[in-house]
Amino acid sequence: MSLTYQIATIISNALENEWTVEQVEQLLEKPKQTKHGDMAFPCFTLAPKMRKAPQQIALELSKKLEDYLITNVQVAGGYVNLFLHQELVTNQVLQAITTDLQQYGSKKKEHEKIIIDFSSPNIAKPFSMGHLRSTVIGNSLANITEKNGYEAVRINHLGDWGTQFGKLIVAYKLWGNQDKILAAPIAELLKIYVHFHDMAEKDDSLNGQARAAFKSLEEGDEEALNLWNWFKDASLKEFQQIYELLGVRFDSYAGEAFYNDKMTSVVDGLKEKGLLMESNGAFVVELEDMPPSLITKKDGATLYATRDLAAAIYRQQTYQATKTFYVVGNEQTLHFKQLFSVLEKMGYEWAKQLEHVPFGMMLKDGKKMSTRKGKIILLADVIEDAIHTAKQNINEKNPTLEDKEEIAKQVGIGAVIFNDLKNDRMNDIDFSLEQMLNFEGETGPYVQYTNARICSLLQKGNFKAEEFNFSPLGDETWPIIQLLEDFPRVVEKAFAHADPSQIAKYCLLLSRQFNKYYANTKILAKDETTSSKLTLAFSVSIVLKEGLRLLGMPAPEKM
Repeated sequence: MSLTYQIATIISNALENEWTVEQVEQLLEKPKQTKHGDMAFPCFTLAPKMRKAPQQIALELSKKLEDYLITNVQVAGGYVNLFLHQELVTNQVLQAITTDLQQYGSKKKEHEKIIIDFSSPNIAKPFSMGHLRSTVIGNSLANITEKNGYEAVRINHLGDWGTQFGKLIVAYKLWGNQDKILAAPIAELLKIYVHFHDMAEKDDSLNGQARAAFKSLEEGDEEALNLWNWFKDASLKEFQQIYELLGVRFDSYAGEAFYNDKMTSVVDGLKEKGLLMESNGAFVVELEDMPPSLITKKDGATLYATRDLAAAIYRQQTYQATKTFYVVGNEQTLHFKQLFSVLEKMGYEWAKQLEHVPFGMMLKDGKKMSTRKGKIILLADVIEDAIHTAKQNINEKNPTLEDKEEIAKQVGIGAVIFNDLKNDRMNDIDFSLEQMLNFEGETGPYVQYTNARICSLLQKGNFKAEEFNFSPLGDETWPIIQLLEDFPRVVEKAFAHADPSQIAKYCLLLSRQFNKYYANTKILAKDETTSSKLTLAFSVSIVLKEGLRLLGMPAPEKM
């Protein structure tokens, strides 16, 4: 039982259960200044029902709050400020962490599935920095989902169908070199794809050829299908190398092409329900307060919306999910509003449980990266540079370190992941290799190093996991204890808001607070508090490692 829940129970009982424990817990706040206590309960929400002024309610409530966990109660306006028994709370928090270890902050299993649709790169195009955001946000969100007790179904909705394949087929036939493509598939395919767009600006007939090539692909032309499969296999092989480096896995790679034979039933279903309306030869579903959703073009061809409708219905039938997260950039916000609205009109109640998880763009010099213009930064190159920089830092600061290659890999990749996830999801990120690889300040390596420092302390202090000590520590450890106690709520909040940055920011806060303590305390000084201090350090390490794991990052024990 969390400390917040315990305090909420005490307040609920004092209010004679007019407010449930859960309702009280939702209202509890953490004061911004320590002089205002450790927890605060605002009485403003209670005023209408109790027909009293918030300050009067606070005064009356303060006189009823007597418990061994509370040492002092103060009233400030409509707030009841609570000061907690530091020794008892410290003992409780450290016991919980050292008992549960990596399970600290985990919720009991719900036996329910949540789908996370993320990454979804386009086949035959390189994995650029533009794909990083969906990949690492989605992966972290899947980890956070599991931490909150659900089974996460990770789906990579590959962009493996569409007119770009008509362009690639034409480009390959005109300028492709089989040997070069076999040697470097993605790089060579990108080269001829960019060249196609350059040439099509001068010769529009190329676009007509591309449409015809894609039509032949849709009709099952053997040559077109063979090329498409080749492009797809080459891309997946290269993508998989990136996913392995990032520690990302998927349960399904069913992309757009998977739903080719499932769209007719969607269109038929819309017709049967009287939702499909003709508009200038095309067919649409009219929607309130937004543009209509285009389902089929004049020539009868289906569109992106048709595929997503088919995908949503198929997934729900297959997985019976409680919720679905679509981790896709914020430029697709209207598309998902339309998608969810059409599904609701079709009578699917579960459509209310579909959620678009938007995020800002990865920019270069303030501008969006563009594949067709060749203005991209390859993620593989960034990861390689990050690992190289990490190795240089290790050679300068700890040249005798064992397993330098592996640790440089963990630190470099961690820097790339953390640089993305520490940002508010909706913010655009202007790509800066220098900032990403800065191993000081608010970075992944800073958090990793804090944990490695603690691991070194525990080793030097001959700390044994079975020798925990919860005897009292000084006031300087109280901010750390409060942060450790807060971890389960941060995990819950990160899930509720589909926002991994909550975890990243928490890890930075905990790291800063511990390093402040470390700078002012001789943790290994041989006295009666050494064992307690090492138990505290061990608890911080457990939580930092788990926080990094939720972000999809390794936690090396030496750096």
